[in-house]
Amino acid sequence: MRSVSLVSSGFVRQAHAIAKALGVENLSIAEYPGVPMIDSPEQLLDKVEQVLVTRIVDGLSAPAKEGSRPCEPQPRDVVYKGTLDGVQDFFYRNMWTEGLPVIPPTIARVEEFLTFTERFGDEVIGVLLPENRQATVWNVAVNGVMAGCRPEYMPLLLAVVEAISDPEFRIEDAGSTPGWEPLIILNGPIIRQLDFNCGSGVMRVGRQANTTVGRFLRLYMRNVAGLRIPPGDTDKGSICQTFNVALAENEDAVEKAGWRPFSVDRGFNAGDNIVTVQSCISISPPCYSGGTTPQEHMETITEIIGRRSVVYWVGIGAKEGKMHVLLVLSPSVAEVIAQGGWTKDDVRQYLYENAKAPAGLVEKLTRQAGPSTFTLCRFVEEGLISKEFCRSDDPHRLVPIILRPDFVEIVVSGDPGRNQSKGYVQNQKQGPPISKRIVLPPNWERMIEEVR
Repeated sequence: MRSVSLVSSGFVRQAHAIAKALGVENLSIAEYPGVPMIDSPEQLLDKVEQVLVTRIVDGLSAPAKEGSRPCEPQPRDVVYKGTLDGVQDFFYRNMWTEGLPVIPPTIARVEEFLTFTERFGDEVIGVLLPENRQATVWNVAVNGVMAGCRPEYMPLLLAVVEAISDPEFRIEDAGSTPGWEPLIILNGPIIRQLDFNCGSGVMRVGRQANTTVGRFLRLYMRNVAGLRIPPGDTDKGSICQTFNVALAENEDAVEKAGWRPFSVDRGFNAGDNIVTVQSCISISPPCYSGGTTPQEHMETITEIIGRRSVVYWVGIGAKEGKMHVLLVLSPSVAEVIAQGGWTKDDVRQYLYENAKAPAGLVEKLTRQAGPSTFTLCRFVEEGLISKEFCRSDDPHRLVPIILRPDFVEIVVSGDPGRNQSKGYVQNQKQGPPISKRIVLPPNWERMIEEVR
């Protein structure tokens, strides 16, 4: 059977690069010239009739040729011998780094990482798209070394890769045009044991654990999943973000507030070492809220994090039926809300009921992102979203911008001496929160004491 792929101009190189990585040497493509979303209906129709139809016919008459994957180094191959500067240049030329200096992943260094797990180096954790490459315990260690991680981070790194290897995470979509970036969230005693920052400056580079674990994930997505910006062509993020450092929850502050840790919200027991990975498509401005009642703080959080930061993405979230919003509350803000008698569910419900925007604006923003025929009422009719989104056809009617209260996630972290919160918007079905237990070796406590 012959086929042809319809691709607009901006995606042609990405399509060829991914096809080649999957063993399709000459993918049949019918290129739509330009950007469909900025063409008028008349221009679009003209391009389809005058250009695209001919290219479809040509593509169907020239079937794709099957190819083979290029040869790659084996786990214990020595790929370079030379100076430290030479290593940096060699790895950069091969697109194995993002441009920052790396620690050379010598066999000795990799094997040191493996001492912190009982798993064998050749164990396959999963297969990562778009380049269909195996995620193994060995290449987790290799990229951990390169990122500047310490060997004792290895159990955490393995759990991170287990999360992104989960098919529900859809790692292949991390090269989509929004340019979203994963966010790692950490819970459990391992926060203290590995010296993660969960206080002031929590999301700034500067603490080795937070920084290198965040960098590890970006390197791993580049080197194993195969997501590379130009001169690579598999990551089509239009403008993109850089990597997020890992976010550790302040569990002491959570306990003081009388709330449950984020990991318990995710279905685990308090005290478990848990890592969660989710996509992050946008980050709100710093949100300063004041007052002595929960309502005073939530009014500001709803305005800044809800109405201003989430509204752009709600239509796409409604279309896909999923979109998680992560609230990161400073300990001082969480304490006021909790002392007012509010639970996390009260915070979720308040946001759902009060964060609203005009339906016409939601539909306009969604159509400009791509789905040109999108309407909220159509999705209500199809049972994809609640009736609350289509009480009338008035474009000025206010609709929720939080799809469901339980789509709001809450983490307590940051400067305890400041009244700041921040919102992290997750990208619909691409990169939903995936949580994994961190499996520690039996002699973990002794090993940690030896490296301190």
